[in-house]
Amino acid sequence: MKPDMTFGRAWPVQATGCLIATLLLATGPASFAQTTPNGPGACAGDSGGITLSPGFCASVFADHLGHVRHMAVTANGVVYANTWSGLYYHNDTPPPGGMLIALKDTKGNGQADQTVRFGPAKADGDAGGTGIAIYKGYLYAETNDRIVRYALPKDGIAPTGAAETVVSGLPITGDHPMHPLAIDQQGNMYVDLGSATNSCQSQNRMPKVPGDNPCTELETRGGTWRYDANKLDQRFSPAERFATGIRNGEGLSFDSAGRIYATQHGRDQLGENWGYTTMQSANEPAEELVHLQQGGDYGWPECYYDYDQKKLVLAPEYGGNRGKTVGVCANKLAPVAAFPAHWAPNDMLIYEGNQFPSAYKDGAFIAFHGSWNRAPAPQGGYNVVFQPLSAGKASGPFVIFADGFAGAIIQPGRAAHRPTGLAVGPDGALYIADDQGGRIWRVTFEGSNKVAGIAPAAPAPSNTQAAAVAAAVPPEGIHPNAGSAQLPIPPGASPDQVALGDRIFHGQADGGTCAGCHSPDGKGTAVGADLTSGKWDWGDGSVQAITQTIKNGVPKPKNHIGAMPPKGGIQLSQADLAAVADYVWAIGHVNAH
Repeated sequence: MKPDMTFGRAWPVQATGCLIATLLLATGPASFAQTTPNGPGACAGDSGGITLSPGFCASVFADHLGHVRHMAVTANGVVYANTWSGLYYHNDTPPPGGMLIALKDTKGNGQADQTVRFGPAKADGDAGGTGIAIYKGYLYAETNDRIVRYALPKDGIAPTGAAETVVSGLPITGDHPMHPLAIDQQGNMYVDLGSATNSCQSQNRMPKVPGDNPCTELETRGGTWRYDANKLDQRFSPAERFATGIRNGEGLSFDSAGRIYATQHGRDQLGENWGYTTMQSANEPAEELVHLQQGGDYGWPECYYDYDQKKLVLAPEYGGNRGKTVGVCANKLAPVAAFPAHWAPNDMLIYEGNQFPSAYKDGAFIAFHGSWNRAPAPQGGYNVVFQPLSAGKASGPFVIFADGFAGAIIQPGRAAHRPTGLAVGPDGALYIADDQGGRIWRVTFEGSNKVAGIAPAAPAPSNTQAAAVAAAVPPEGIHPNAGSAQLPIPPGASPDQVALGDRIFHGQADGGTCAGCHSPDGKGTAVGADLTSGKWDWGDGSVQAITQTIKNGVPKPKNHIGAMPPKGGIQLSQADLAAVADYVWAIGHVNAH
């Protein structure tokens, strides 16, 4: 098989400063040709604001549900969803009621008309979770540090009995506290335990700090654990580890032969912490789809998968040199398929339904939450892709199956929706969940040709508009604050100095990457603080205090999850540092002026 068949690039091409919304399809077998064009008016409504592969339509199944993570669907069509709260979502207030949700469409119109929240609520000290599954008459769900189960109801849609604890004591600290899960027909329950750190450094996400060797974190994190779904009151321990070297494997699913697959979130901050170029840091490492094997080692933290070279290479924390060294990575297990860097695969589903064309059978749908660490290059992901598989291996390039979730602004802090969950109903419909707007879509095939091949979705309208704008911008660009009120100038500074800080912040000068964590508007993301609120976690908000915070970094953040290396991980001169501090002061004092 040719390399470009295994990891074909079939996504909108992005280049620094603009988004080129032209979809490129890698050359492949005729079975992957577009054979079912979807004529105008084929779908009722606008498919909930997203675009889909030809022949497919979507309806908004439910909306405003809170931070919906993963889902499971019963044989009688009840959709169960797990929701999450806490620091990742800036400790906002979720909808009242339990963190678990039962939904059903009783009218057959593609929309849930029954919605019941159940289980513990935030008021009970519960933050919810991600993992959820159905097995032998029970609903299994992650809640805080445990997996519990509820007997499915005989009447109604929500369980009424008390939860029983299946596993407790799961680690919930660090960067990846979620516990996605999947249960096979034999009752083996596979649970992801994501890493507590980015790359197993003693000082997480700090520049030039080597990785711990050995990485003792791997004893309790960074892999897949296996438990017995039929057994109660199990306790977490290192002994149940099934596979290792998986930094954050949020998507778990089985194919028709019983093989289990997982996604892997690639590591962050190659540029900020190790001096990789802006484009190297934006484009590496790949996100992965791996075939899980008992005792398998998939490389984290010593290795990452180089997308361009299509091989595992040594991480800089362990002596790597920008992809030039392989070392111990020659003995690690490579992925089945790879995807662009930092797209964040938050769920994965092997399709075994009967509604979609046969080309989709046994292939993988992957929900990409969307990037933050591609700045100052454009962010990517915020979509659902389809990866064809055959006999446990990639059988063609992936295509973007659903797009447009982010809306007009493709940024983590401003996206309208971010895909996080996938499930299939008894009729073969595909459900897609989003944890930003709290929406669930129901996707059906409405085309006439059930032997149709795999084709990409049309570029989302926002992407098309971005391409048109990019082609027409003046040579000096468009200032991000054009048309807005003039920024205040801190005492002793100048407008030119604030303007320089603005350019560095937005990646237009000196390799700045601030907007990746803090969002281009400075209002923050899950990994970076809101700099516009006028509230300061470190210091009194003065230019001097802000300068010290930027200079020293934030190794242990208070109100968000992302550690910041000194100077944001870039080589700021004293003049650059002063300019960025002045700009941060300015956007934090807009309301005061």
